[in-house]
Amino acid sequence: MSEDTMTIREMCDAYGVTPRTLRFYESKELLFPIREGQRRLFTKSDRARLKLILRGKRFGFSLEEIRQLLDLYHIGDQQATQFALTYEIGQKRLADMIKQRDELNEAIVDLTAQLQWGEKMIASRSLPKAANS
Repeated sequence: MSEDTMTIREMCDAYGVTPRTLRFYESKELLFPIREGQRRLFTKSDRARLKLILRGKRFGFSLEEIRQLLDLYHIGDQQATQFALTYEIGQKRLADMIKQRDELNEAIVDLTAQLQWGEKMIASRSLPKAANS
């Protein structure tokens, strides 16, 4: 093995993923390790792609969106199309995340108010027994 390649175990340790995850990404044609029998060797290109896959997943991109974006790397326009489409998808995803956050914040405010009301209702119905004697 050269220093330019990593084994599946080294990839798992370096990127905090499981062998199953790497094999899944390979089956989805997101990664293209060198195959030596049953052994997989991951190149610098695979490592760069994995970083982008993990970042895309963290941001909520679908695997299909990630695959399409990665495929644009080699179209010969110095990545202009890849950058532009990534930016467009990223803007849409950010807008979705902000909307989700706002909806969650509203739900938190509503639930907090309901719990405060519930606390008052419980307190008003829970008179100490000594006071009734």
